[in-house]
Amino acid sequence: MDASAPEGFPRGAGDAPPPRSGPVTSLSLLRRARDNEPDAWSRLVHLYRPLVLYWCGRGGVRGGDADDVAQEVLHAASASIGKFRREQPGDSFRGWLRGITRNCILLYFRRSRDRPLAVGGSDALLRLQEIPQPLSDLDEDPPEEVRSLYHRALELVRSEFEDRTWSAFWLTAVEGRSPVAVAPELGVTPAAVRQSKSRVLRRLKQEVGDLIT
Repeated sequence: MDASAPEGFPRGAGDAPPPRSGPVTSLSLLRRARDNEPDAWSRLVHLYRPLVLYWCGRGGVRGGDADDVAQEVLHAASASIGKFRREQPGDSFRGWLRGITRNCILLYFRRSRDRPLAVGGSDALLRLQEIPQPLSDLDEDPPEEVRSLYHRALELVRSEFEDRTWSAFWLTAVEGRSPVAVAPELGVTPAAVRQSKSRVLRRLKQEVGDLIT
């Protein structure tokens, strides 16, 4: 299916959503990950690991090394996710995770040059600052990577909706068709289509709005 992101999201190609399975929850994915709830971290990894791998590639880390660095990034994020806060305008989880990735890439290049890095302290900071910066282009993600992130977010909530509700949402919010055009196909009123669209968007924001903005 040639589909793009919901209204308010970047538009472009994406895969159809997966089959339904799984419960509805009232807590956001970020909150559940902070609380160490079962399955929360694996869902967050599903959401962000492809983007971390993309950042690794942009930073010059390739192949199996990129997998290793991505694992380090996600391990570091898991250990410190309770410290993530939006304290300044523009702060975001994506920016926070990008910063962790940048640090892990710097450490990777330091290890590659066989120059041991002292643990902690000002010595570690000074030696990191000696490394050439291959990472200046990580601050902006291209639209296609952002679209993929949003589509993975949609996969996380797909399981919570009946097929007709999801179709009403997908055809209007993702494919950009009007409720009036979609309603006859689904055997419902345009108002019902709009309601379905709103329900899914509301749930998406509740689940991952604090992770992908």
